Amino acid sequence: MTVTTNAVVIHKDQSNLIGISIGGGAPMCPCLYIVQVFDGTPAAREGSLQSGDELLAVNSVSVKGKTKVEVAKMIQTATDEVTVHYNKLHADPEQGKSLDIILKKLKHRIVDNLSSNTADTLGLSRAILCNDSLVKRLEELEGTELMYKGLVEHARRMLKAYYDLLQTYKSFGDCFTQISAHEPQQRASEAFRTFGEFHRTLEKDGLGIIKQIKPVLSDLGTYLNKAIPDTKLTVRRYADAKFTYLSYCLKVKEMDDEEHGFAALQEPLYRVETGNYEYRLILRCRQDARSKFAKLRTDVLEKMELLECKHAMDLNKQLRSLLESLAELHRNLVERLDSLPPLFPIEVDFKETDFQYKSSTLKPQELDDDEIEANAHSMRGSNSIVYGMEANEEQPAAIITVEPKKDDLEQNLESSQAESNELLLKELGLFDVNLLANPQTISNQKIAISAQNDGYDFDLFLNQANQGGTSLERDLMSSNNEETDLLLQ
Repeated sequence: MTVTTNAVVIHKDQSNLIGISIGGGAPMCPCLYIVQVFDGTPAAREGSLQSGDELLAVNSVSVKGKTKVEVAKMIQTATDEVTVHYNKLHADPEQGKSLDIILKKLKHRIVDNLSSNTADTLGLSRAILCNDSLVKRLEELEGTELMYKGLVEHARRMLKAYYDLLQTYKSFGDCFTQISAHEPQQRASEAFRTFGEFHRTLEKDGLGIIKQIKPVLSDLGTYLNKAIPDTKLTVRRYADAKFTYLSYCLKVKEMDDEEHGFAALQEPLYRVETGNYEYRLILRCRQDARSKFAKLRTDVLEKMELLECKHAMDLNKQLRSLLESLAELHRNLVERLDSLPPLFPIEVDFKETDFQYKSSTLKPQELDDDEIEANAHSMRGSNSIVYGMEANEEQPAAIITVEPKKDDLEQNLESSQAESNELLLKELGLFDVNLLANPQTISNQKIAISAQNDGYDFDLFLNQANQGGTSLERDLMSSNNEETDLLLQ
């Protein structure tokens, strides 16, 4: 550490103060030094004086051998301005980052995740920020992140369910179109074709709506995966600076208590008698840590303000766009159903051989006339039952369905269609969605909906909806069984 001598002129404020606190002085310490420069005061605005600087003179009057109370009166008795002569302390902050500070910082990290009662019970001393409004804001941010995770997960699963439904429509359309191509009855063929094209049109309209919804999911994902993590990264840097600042505050408090203890016993303390440089170094490190902490705190507050504004403005817009797109899908479906002419009942011609199935099993080997006569002579006079050709004739061979071999063109069409479906799912971000598995955001299946950290828990909403859906399925299945029994009767 080195010192340089300087002088500064500070104009007083309306309260007749310059905004510094003084430590040291007679009778224990041979020098007087600045303990703290308060924010928003003339000394802070001037910027020359810092914590740990040694005071030499006030208005050209030496302060050597005076107490800190006497020096404070000298400053107060001055008129509009005060000329302060001081030794500037040039300290390396790394020298103040001792093992004790590192351990205190670790202790503050641990205590930050404990309640006050637990920390008091364990006897953990710590420095805290009183009335810290940022703590509640951080809890609200966690609740918002949890809600967005549940919202995005639920929206992706819902769109995947819609996509599967649209593929079912398409399969219906393909089946009825194939039936139409093989139907000889003209009216029936036209009805099947119209019905199949109707389902294919439903699939095309639905895919258009799902592509229209994709920007909504992208915006929600941007907020969840970029905006919130960026804010949380700033919060982590702020927390690191906060714990460093609180560690220096705790160190200063311990050194003050040590000085007061020795002063009460009227015993000298070596570091105080030699100019208290170690204490002044910690004061300078605390001031630097406080400046960094205040800057990062301002950054966190600004980012959280922007995040909350974006959440308030965009969430309403995105949800409204999502609901309007789904409403448009259902409106188009109703309009197409209303415009569809009555197609059924229809008449279909069947051939007599339509319900006769060819067997692909091998026929039993037929015997020639000589073998039949030889077998008849050998079995003549026998009373045992003989299982022969007559038994095979009475029991027809089992029917085995043989899949028709697909031609190369049909296989190429199916493979290209599968590739296009996979590409579309990847484009929409729905490829890895498994509707049979529980949502990843649901952690406990037995928790009811409640407010957590003053924020709405969307995972619990999904949980209760899942439980409600299970009970509804059970009721519907029981009612369907009852209806089936009545029909059978």
